[in-house]
Amino acid sequence: MNETLIRSLSGLVFISVLLLATLFSPESYLLLFGLCLLQTVREFCNLIQLPKAPALLISALLYVLFAVFSTSNDFIDFGLVLASIAVLISLIFWLFSNKNSGTDNQAKWVKLIGYIILPFIIIAKIPMLTDNYIPSIIIGIFILIWTNDTFAYVVGKSIGKNKLFERISPKKTIEGFIGGLLFAVLAGILIAIFYVERSVFVWIITAICVSFLGTIGDLVESKFKRMANVKDSGNIMPGHGGMLDRLDSIIFVAPFLFLFYKILVYVS
Repeated sequence: MNETLIRSLSGLVFISVLLLATLFSPESYLLLFGLCLLQTVREFCNLIQLPKAPALLISALLYVLFAVFSTSNDFIDFGLVLASIAVLISLIFWLFSNKNSGTDNQAKWVKLIGYIILPFIIIAKIPMLTDNYIPSIIIGIFILIWTNDTFAYVVGKSIGKNKLFERISPKKTIEGFIGGLLFAVLAGILIAIFYVERSVFVWIITAICVSFLGTIGDLVESKFKRMANVKDSGNIMPGHGGMLDRLDSIIFVAPFLFLFYKILVYVS
């Protein structure tokens, strides 16, 4: 079967499952991202050579404790998000340095928890920022991510000449990044007007965060893959690679957006 067709069908199945689970109920949403977390942990452990069994056990326990059975608690929420953001910021510095990732087990566990596990917990919490389950918020964020990725690829392939970060991702261009950003902002405006009851300003900020941080998240994962000398994090999705390959943007974006939304709820 044609590779493009396989990629398209695989992507369609993934999007359909995500939308159906998110819209069906909060329980199906939590279950879906719990399963995605476990698969992503497996893939990340392979990349950084960390034992999978204890990593899967810890990730499951933390997800159940802080996402499935957790009630809204500002102290816990801010603690989780700030811990994750601290690790993500350290990864940004690491991305732009010439250093490899820390090889000691302690550094690997810190990255696993702050870069993978906590962001999934935060993703689970985003539609539940208020007392009600609001799936349109997380769906809107995914629409922005898909829009940014699609138009960054289309614009970059069409007119891209200047490399964005050739050492890590040779195919990404500055023109593609700008194209993805502009179309994501446009999509954010449309989402605010026609889909989610939030101000246009909030969704423009969301789109900008998605474009910048989502791109950084993709580059960070690319650096981990280069260090492991692999093309994809896994092969669970034909034509797309692994779960981490598909969710690298959202796991990097989610903690920053959650903090932004939490502050909006707090001051409103």
